[in-house]
Amino acid sequence: MTDQEHKAGAQSDAQPQKAENVPGLPARRLAATLIDEVLKARLALDETYERLAPSFGLDAADAALARAIAITAFRRLGTIQHAINARLERGSPRNSGPFEPILVAAAAQILFLDVPDHAAVDLAIRHLHEDARSSRYVSLGNALLRRLARERDAILGEALDPFLDTPEWLGESWIARYGAETAAAIAVTHRDEPPLDISVKDDVEGWAERLGGLLLPTGSIRLRERESITGLPGFDKGAWWVQDAAAALPVRLLAPKPGERIADLCAAPGGKTAQIAASGAHVTAVDRSGPRLRRLKANLERLGLAAEIVTQDAVAWQEKGGDALSFDAVLLDAPCSATGTIRRHPDVAWTKTPEDRDKLVALQARLLESAGRLVRPGGRLVYCTCSLEPEEGEQQVATFLSENPGFARAAVTSDEIGGLTEAIDDQGDLRTLPHQLRGETPRLSGYAGFYASRLVRL
Repeated sequence: MTDQEHKAGAQSDAQPQKAENVPGLPARRLAATLIDEVLKARLALDETYERLAPSFGLDAADAALARAIAITAFRRLGTIQHAINARLERGSPRNSGPFEPILVAAAAQILFLDVPDHAAVDLAIRHLHEDARSSRYVSLGNALLRRLARERDAILGEALDPFLDTPEWLGESWIARYGAETAAAIAVTHRDEPPLDISVKDDVEGWAERLGGLLLPTGSIRLRERESITGLPGFDKGAWWVQDAAAALPVRLLAPKPGERIADLCAAPGGKTAQIAASGAHVTAVDRSGPRLRRLKANLERLGLAAEIVTQDAVAWQEKGGDALSFDAVLLDAPCSATGTIRRHPDVAWTKTPEDRDKLVALQARLLESAGRLVRPGGRLVYCTCSLEPEEGEQQVATFLSENPGFARAAVTSDEIGGLTEAIDDQGDLRTLPHQLRGETPRLSGYAGFYASRLVRL
């Protein structure tokens, strides 16, 4: 924007201060609020949505639209910010209240969503008028958004840098670990809408046919269409549950057997617990979060599966139980930076920092030591994280093995994971990457970034 346009932006257009009944505006209010809250507080979008959405009183369609706007904004935040900043000569005005998140939400609609430009611009302008700080810049916002709409093709055509929507520290980390070409492929894949996968208790081929889904080589089913999950055949009967194809692999490596005693540490939300229980093993699900375990319990009840549920920190639980706690196998899905889930949860890229990762590394080490003490001689331990960072995966296991000579790695074989040899690293561990597992379309391709290592107590 030129200086003249910027000055004009400080003059408020004549609009009502509040427009409660304008269709679509409440959804935009929630979307902008979510964007603002997540970036300021560095909290997860899903948790922020669950906390804030009820107070907006939206119907299901408007609530879904608000969430879609926010998710799209985070998925393409780098492109959106670059487009806005390139057209504001003097930068975003100071003390402008919700000006920036409102513009980001509107830009997400204009550039990436199937929303008429005039609706996105008009509702954003009405929204700007509702706050005295942002209302001074209505003309500036109006001119900027209309320019984004006019120049949309050029903006998208110029967004060639594969790392434009990736924070610098993450791009550098992935280049150092995977090389520039693979790192770029990961970053580009994160721009796509993620697939939706399910795990079934039995008759996987039959359910793939009934649901019209794709049977993946890993044994998961990938749904072709985006539909209401609860309305699909088999949901009410507890035949299946939603679980990313990569997230289902660690239990395949654990290979639970009927009658075995297995501990699932940091178990919530419970997809892996369900897999273990469906195998006929006796599973103890441990997690310190009561609310998350309540969801786990509700899901098990829907599925008709059983587990012993322990609401406690896994380290404290192991220390209290001592030698009395001994299991045939232990699964530790450790808390992590979750950078392997950025495609499904794009806010992760903008809410996590290297410092967050490093704090989690220390926690993971303590949890892994405790998990090892729970494994009986000859038993199995699978450590996994939904992180792309080697500090939380490969390096964590290397340190554990160097300090615990009573454990050895049991290498993953390709037949255990549907022949996906590209997902096995040089050490014999599982390392899935978002751009792997190519399908018919971008949305039917890829899976989460996961690391898993299988260890055996000697």
